[in-house]
Amino acid sequence: DMGSMVLPTCDPYASFLGSLGVTAAIVFSNLGAAYGTAKSGCGISGMGVMRPDMVMRSIIPVVMAGVLGIYGLITAVIINGKIDSPNYSWFNAYAHLAAGLVVGLSALAAGFAIGIAGDAGVRGHAQQPKLFMGVILILIFAEALGLYGLIVGLVVASTGVELGANLCTPYK
Repeated sequence: DMGSMVLPTCDPYASFLGSLGVTAAIVFSNLGAAYGTAKSGCGISGMGVMRPDMVMRSIIPVVMAGVLGIYGLITAVIINGKIDSPNYSWFNAYAHLAAGLVVGLSALAAGFAIGIAGDAGVRGHAQQPKLFMGVILILIFAEALGLYGLIVGLVVASTGVELGANLCTPYK
């Protein structure tokens, strides 16, 4: 009889996994943003010695890498807002951990791609200005990897709250 089924008490330690999701989202996203900024920034500095007139035009990979950190920030704030300790089930905890990892690791991968392609792209653009549109397209596709992670992470985080509701009783 399903009417007499007793739900387990929510475990206060489940919020630890949710908090790990918050941490994964922001830390890995910022690692990707930092790598992309540093690597493409080195290319800009190297290129700027011979072509200082092209430095401002070559700043695009740095901006795109910085956006990756924003993806992690958005996800971390959303997940943190959904951690409701007394009513927080293990299902929600695992969903939020997964969401944080999806966003963070996708942004990390995108940061590697933006940094490496941005470095080579700005150096190549300094020697052959016709490369500019091709480099921008490569950077857009690299940034899209982080955006895909953001979309999936937000979907996982939001559906986790709906599907994980009423799986346990508050622990107070």
